[in-house]
Amino acid sequence: MEEIYFLTFREARIMLLSGRKVRVNLDLRKTNRSHAVLVKEDKVVFPDGSEVEKDIIKKIAKDENTVYFLRGGRLYKAAIATDGFYKLVPTIPPTIEINGIRMHRTKDTNPLKDTRSKVDTVKPKEGEFVIDTCMGLGYTAIESAKRGAYVITIEKDPNVIELARLNPWSREVFTSQNIQLIQGDAFDVIKRLNDESFDVVIHDPPRFSLAGHLYSEEFYAELFRVLKPKGRLFHYVGNPGKKYRGKDFQRGVMERLRRVGFKGVRRVEEALGVVASKP
Repeated sequence: MEEIYFLTFREARIMLLSGRKVRVNLDLRKTNRSHAVLVKEDKVVFPDGSEVEKDIIKKIAKDENTVYFLRGGRLYKAAIATDGFYKLVPTIPPTIEINGIRMHRTKDTNPLKDTRSKVDTVKPKEGEFVIDTCMGLGYTAIESAKRGAYVITIEKDPNVIELARLNPWSREVFTSQNIQLIQGDAFDVIKRLNDESFDVVIHDPPRFSLAGHLYSEEFYAELFRVLKPKGRLFHYVGNPGKKYRGKDFQRGVMERLRRVGFKGVRRVEEALGVVASKP
């Protein structure tokens, strides 16, 4: 397999501050592995012989919002510009940013802690079945699988899946025997799943303005249908302000969940969401 070296402002600064030879991590700190690179007067030489001009390394050192990667001797940004702009952001682990909106909380936390706070609300266990409605970079699916659960994760956007395939922290989505990825809109995919087939639902949708149908009573009824009796739901709602268009947004979510049959519906402030269960 062709080796990929990842570069952020952190590694670039180490190279510029170090002498002729330096060891740096080149997998976005997914592991503790380091590589020896050769820092010359006008360029940096990587283990496979690839060379990057020192002036480019200086530019990377100033860019705290972009992940770069070196593959086959060519340097790229970990970004996709199609009908929108998608990029990996060099938090540890990385988050994904779509049109300037980050998909994980990063203020006073990091994407891994953010993920664990959500998964901890429903505590998937060994042998349980989990549906993760909106995969993103797959951290929720990976965390649930590490706890022994079997996970079906759904992702609508092929650009997000492409960045997940690139991201070292997302690798288990594509290699774990406990994770199955389905590409599609969760609103449609859920209708094809069997009644009472999941112990846990983790619903972490995009903001309401981008995916309002995933906050609908119709969709919540499908989540209720696929959950087993005593099954648990976590629904990330975020913090769009106490009022959203004149209404308490979380309260509206909770009311719709109750109307379709969920019980024990309550807010979980530390995870910025709502939990509920099926009787």
